[in-house]
Amino acid sequence: MDINAVSTSYARWAPIYDKTFGLITNAGRKRTVAYINQLQGSVLEVGVGTGLALREYDPHLAVTGIDFSEEMLAKAQAKVEAEGLSHVKELRQMDARTLDFSDNSFDTVAAMHIVSVVPEPERVVAEMARVCKPGGRIVITNHFARDKGFLAFWERITAPFANLIGWHSDFEMARVLGEDSLALAEQRAFPPMGMMTFLVLEKRA
Repeated sequence: MDINAVSTSYARWAPIYDKTFGLITNAGRKRTVAYINQLQGSVLEVGVGTGLALREYDPHLAVTGIDFSEEMLAKAQAKVEAEGLSHVKELRQMDARTLDFSDNSFDTVAAMHIVSVVPEPERVVAEMARVCKPGGRIVITNHFARDKGFLAFWERITAPFANLIGWHSDFEMARVLGEDSLALAEQRAFPPMGMMTFLVLEKRA
């Protein structure tokens, strides 16, 4: 996935994202934030997009959001201002491969539906681990490739169009599980139809 292709793709998606892909991912996004709301402290949402999750966070959390797409961030900022989301402390344009935060900055790092979008996902996971505090959690919700069935077939035939549609349909889960500083703490399927997988990775102390 090329970063310029990602930027171009999401500039196209931004005006209609909430009513298209945003609807498909709504259930998984709400369940992910419900899990994070049980935690405490600071949260970094990597790939905040149009800010669909921002209103779901509880007020006791301090939320920072980053995204590469200026068009997506403008939509997110508009939501923050229109809805008075005071728990959202900052929204910043940033490449997830080189996060502009110090080591051990956040209690929780969330990545919802973005690891199959970004270039160099292993590098992105490493950066999320770097900025997460020891004992903190990285919460990932994403679609991962299947081994068989109709969805596996669909993933294979759409894979060559990754730069056009904006994500890898055949993305392998192993690509986010290889970071040595992280341990898999939880894994389960999310709707619709179990297409999304929820992962909790804990940063080793």
